[in-house]
Amino acid sequence: MTWWLFRDWSTQQQCTCQSMDIGALHKKMVDTPLAQVGKNLTEAMRILEDGQGVLEQRTDGSLVSRTNIPGPLQIDGQDIASILQLVHSLIHEEEGDENPKPHGVQNVGEQGHMALLGHSLAAYISVLKRERLRKLTTRIVSDTTLWLCRLFRYENASAYFHEDDREGVVKVLRLAINANYEDYASEGYAVLTSKQPIIYQSASGRPELGPHMCNQLGLPLSSLCTVPCNTLFGSQHQMDIALLENLIKEDLESGKMPLLLIANAGTPGAGHTDKLGRLRDLCDQYKMWLHVEGVNLATLVLGEETSVMEATKSDSMTLTPSPWLGLPAVTAVTLYRHEDPALSLAAGLTSSQPVEKLRALPLWLSLQHLGNGGIIQKIRHAILLSQHLLQQLKSVSSIKTLVEDEFNSPVVLLRFSHKLSSVSSSGSGDAYCAGEKDTLDVFNKWLGEQLAQTVPASGVDVVELDDEGTCVRFSPLLTASDLGTQSEDVDNLVTKLLDLVPLMTSTMAFSQDFKEELRKHSPYLRYIEEHGWPGLGAVRFEPQVEGIDDSRREKELKKINTELLKKLQELDTDITFSTGLDFASQKDCIFISMVADDVDVAELVETIAMLGRDIEENGRLLENMTEVVRKGIRDAELELIKANDERLMEEGMLRQLPVVGSVLNWFSPVQTSVKGRTFNLAAGSLDSTEGTYSSKAQAGRPPLKDSPILSTERLQGQKLFRRSGTASDSCDQSLIGQCEESIGIDPSISINSPEDDSTCQLVPEEKQDCCLENQGEQVEDKGILEERKLEGQEDQTPP
Repeated sequence: MTWWLFRDWSTQQQCTCQSMDIGALHKKMVDTPLAQVGKNLTEAMRILEDGQGVLEQRTDGSLVSRTNIPGPLQIDGQDIASILQLVHSLIHEEEGDENPKPHGVQNVGEQGHMALLGHSLAAYISVLKRERLRKLTTRIVSDTTLWLCRLFRYENASAYFHEDDREGVVKVLRLAINANYEDYASEGYAVLTSKQPIIYQSASGRPELGPHMCNQLGLPLSSLCTVPCNTLFGSQHQMDIALLENLIKEDLESGKMPLLLIANAGTPGAGHTDKLGRLRDLCDQYKMWLHVEGVNLATLVLGEETSVMEATKSDSMTLTPSPWLGLPAVTAVTLYRHEDPALSLAAGLTSSQPVEKLRALPLWLSLQHLGNGGIIQKIRHAILLSQHLLQQLKSVSSIKTLVEDEFNSPVVLLRFSHKLSSVSSSGSGDAYCAGEKDTLDVFNKWLGEQLAQTVPASGVDVVELDDEGTCVRFSPLLTASDLGTQSEDVDNLVTKLLDLVPLMTSTMAFSQDFKEELRKHSPYLRYIEEHGWPGLGAVRFEPQVEGIDDSRREKELKKINTELLKKLQELDTDITFSTGLDFASQKDCIFISMVADDVDVAELVETIAMLGRDIEENGRLLENMTEVVRKGIRDAELELIKANDERLMEEGMLRQLPVVGSVLNWFSPVQTSVKGRTFNLAAGSLDSTEGTYSSKAQAGRPPLKDSPILSTERLQGQKLFRRSGTASDSCDQSLIGQCEESIGIDPSISINSPEDDSTCQLVPEEKQDCCLENQGEQVEDKGILEERKLEGQEDQTPP
């Protein structure tokens, strides 16, 4: 069959399929069970893709949930609908949740249904008679091989279909061993001891591929040689050919056999392509097998002259059409050229079992459904998406792109980069230089996670590269078909990137300033070095308490920082404060998120220090107040007893008798004055209230003053910690109101320092009681005092 016949035949088949609906197709195949296969698959997919499907219910109305609890096989067989309902629940049902929820199942399109239909048909075809099955599978494999060779311009090749994309190169290596060791078929691995086979792989290739090959074929790891990439000239991801040639010569001199070279047409991380032409010449010179793999092989269908075109001269290459075309459960394909079919059969590249050839059936159906034009259109769409993003990123500052071929690149790597000259607003960039690369890696990882979360249709992910570090990768060849990525998604990706870049730039600029401000507030505030935190930094408030053991100090530190974090989270600001559970290597720290370029770092640090000191002082006051009040109550009781004794001495015993005392008080009243007492919390002493009652005002109480740092006014809509040239005073006042609310300052309470002689009174008494730890005991003691005082006044009242 020629290529023109294939194109005309596939076009006719596509038009025929599009002109008939499923019902007409079923009528046409009414005499065959094949129609039932397609019908069952359609119904099954409808049930499984319905995220709002109704679960099976018991007679009492409760939902049947066997998701996590395996049970015995039921005696009676279940119908197809019941089994599909169970599968649906296993896919969508949440543990302990009665509402089924989707679990991110890929949206299988029309071409995906065709691939899934191929698996169903493969099971059906496998029951045909052996001769009929052999002819059918031979036709399927021949057609698929021809179409792939024509599409990817790899003429006169055979194809091996495999589920694991690493299995193809394993079979190819076995083929190379059979071809280079004549007695391998009879003597096995004993012949390898005379000349150890050597496999060469690029350092930028898949790291698990080489050990997997050695493990599958029983070769020692010493048979694997990793070739470094260029370090002085060329791309940092391309194999160093001069060094490779030296390694080959050394192996030949030591009696080893260079056997296989694995080259990259699109490295897994950066998407770079090795110099395939020079590698081909090197393999011809030393009679080595050249195998090529990589995502850039998909661009061969475009027919454009690029460095990837040299892959068509290799001995074999592995294709992965499943992600490129959005085909679920479709096998990978290894195309290879070898003239001896017996060696291919011995290597496992071909099989005499017709059932194994049915692996190609889903791909056979999918290629026909897409057609030559549909396949090219999907690959070209992915390339255009990469070009569109690359063009948009040229105008984004602080973003560095790492692209091998700007005119035809299927993979775009981007990385946030920041110059040292603008690291710190105070000009202290040298101090930040030491950890700059680590910080940039952390910021780029955060950037990739944010982009993937906010624009999931873009399919971006984070990759770690040895030389560049952490980068954000956009590879639509691997994701666009599954996610349905369009140019609008790329625009949304750039828009989100423009929002995040200024945030990261300002955070890095203020990072050193933040450290310096924390040093000014030492020893109260301590900077915590957390290299994995994507934000301004981490801080801890250190309580200045002496004479306590480490255990109590640890509890005090945790208590204060927990309360401080709570107060900071209550502030009206755009800055996020958290515990950083996923990043913290030290406990009891406060992590500060990314900050904007108008943040006032000095004001931020000052507020943290002030709130921490207030929490510490209030905690100490509450701890000491109970003991002070108890002592004051005891002193008050002694004063009352003493005053009562003095009154008895002045009035005499006769006045204490109920009847006699009343008569004496009526004839000769006693002029006595009430001697009140006030309790000074600061001094812990009892003072007289004569001055208070004589002036009818509380003496010694200064008026409330505004905090030197905080005030009570703020511009409407103004956030905290924002610098403003026209409203700086209002911004300072705004900070006061927020912190007063968070600290809980009561204007009716005045607590003077111990240095002042003025009394400190708590008015009203209900608020005094709230400040005590042992509230019940204090109220009881106060009631005793009031009762005794009233008794004394009643005794002095004339009848």
